[in-house]
Amino acid sequence: MSDDRARVQAYLDHVRVEKRLADRTVALYTLDLEKLSTQAREAGVLLTAVQNAHIRRWVAQMHGAGRSARGIALILSGWRGFYVWLGRQGLIDHNPVQDVRAPKAGKPLPKALGVDDAVQLATHHEEADDPALEARDACITELLYGCGLRIGELVGLDVAASGQARGWIDAQEGEAHVLGKGAKRRSVPVGRQALAALAAWLAQRAAWAGDDPALFIGSRGQRLTPQHIRVRLKRRSRLAGLATPVHPHMLRHSFASHVLQSSGDLRAVQELLGHASISTTQVYTRLDFQHLAQVYDAAHPRAGTRAGQAPDPSPAVAETTKPRTTRSR
Repeated sequence: MSDDRARVQAYLDHVRVEKRLADRTVALYTLDLEKLSTQAREAGVLLTAVQNAHIRRWVAQMHGAGRSARGIALILSGWRGFYVWLGRQGLIDHNPVQDVRAPKAGKPLPKALGVDDAVQLATHHEEADDPALEARDACITELLYGCGLRIGELVGLDVAASGQARGWIDAQEGEAHVLGKGAKRRSVPVGRQALAALAAWLAQRAAWAGDDPALFIGSRGQRLTPQHIRVRLKRRSRLAGLATPVHPHMLRHSFASHVLQSSGDLRAVQELLGHASISTTQVYTRLDFQHLAQVYDAAHPRAGTRAGQAPDPSPAVAETTKPRTTRSR
């Protein structure tokens, strides 16, 4: 089994160094391949001797144990890539994962805040916090919602552009330059509110600054981690009175949904988000329709006659219900 361990490690080195995958992706691949190695060891076979029947049995076991279809699909993707690499090394003559698919599952819509909730979160001010802490968290919220940044893109921002900087904000031009998935760079506009929050944070940041060039740092002067930002954002959403705990990607979803609702320009949203394929962006058209359907249900006196709904015996109710209006920031 030492050969198995060596091959797994060589593959992980390959995806980290040559394919330049993110640290979190490599960590997930590591867990998936540890699971594969355990399954193979329990079956008494080397990884290079695993057959299609083994993979199908393990998928059935994961499904029976309650693993979600999406979770199984991600595991199979990691295993499939590993066996593709083994084939290129000449260590196997077939890929046992090639024709195996995860169980089908419905695609859940991404969770996005309503416009009013998003604005409420962005404008919330926490008096009890240290002024620097409040300014930093407010700036983080504005950039996540105002620019649609991924959490990795946000934590990668530096104060100024340099040869080593993964990302930075040009306040004069009103642009954020970030390094996205697949090491692809893109530029996104930064709105007036986000620029004001940035200026307020930079004025406070000097009290914490050390040698780290990171834009967002803690009180000890070190770059914030994604987990730290998730905790702070969840806390902020609770203090702002939102019913749903907010995570960074929810603000990215909210950004995309609200821009699409206002503009109807799917291609522009694709560019702003940095999606390689427009099919990834199209999920927000479903969110947009969902919002329109809710407005219709609340406002139209005959909405109850839609398929699958009981007629509304009191159309007058609709007369007192105003549809939510969208506001831009």
